[in-house]
Amino acid sequence: MSAPIDFYFDFSSPYGYLASEQIDAIAEKHGRNVMWHAIVLDAHFQPQGGMRIPSALMRSEYVRRDVERSAAFFEIPFKEPSPYPLHTEHAARAFQWLSDRNPDEARAFAHAVYRAYFVDGRNIAETAVLLEITEALGLDRDDISAAFSDAGTKARLKAEIDLAEARGVFGSPFFIVEGEGFWGNDRLPQLERWLAKGPY
Repeated sequence: MSAPIDFYFDFSSPYGYLASEQIDAIAEKHGRNVMWHAIVLDAHFQPQGGMRIPSALMRSEYVRRDVERSAAFFEIPFKEPSPYPLHTEHAARAFQWLSDRNPDEARAFAHAVYRAYFVDGRNIAETAVLLEITEALGLDRDDISAAFSDAGTKARLKAEIDLAEARGVFGSPFFIVEGEGFWGNDRLPQLERWLAKGPY
């Protein structure tokens, strides 16, 4: 099988959510695997390894309407969340802990967290909500609860974010395939052409 697609996402990113609902099917169509990577884009959590983004842009009326329109276009369930945006470091730590042990479970967790926020309107910054999601998936609540504050998991997530920045990742979603970066859900058609026909 050809090289995998690296998919970088923040759980607070509506465009990351839209991409998460599409990327695996696109990859499978072209005989690729997807490596999922949670990152933290919240500028208020720089000590936790966060990246800086223009938060005012993500709160703009244009983005609100664009996400709503894009979800309808792709026929992906979406409900504008509140509060928005929010801190995602706990969700990212839990994802990282799972990903290092069972990538399939981590992916299921990511889908469930995204849908909890962007479909059901639940506050995924609350650890209680994340633990309820964990239990619903049949995962170990105590393990995930420990991952929220575990020093090793914090360091592991920071290392993942540092590597993402070193690779040129600066937003969510961000895809890298064979060294080529694609930023944004609206770049998926270009990514798919790359997968189908090779570099251009």
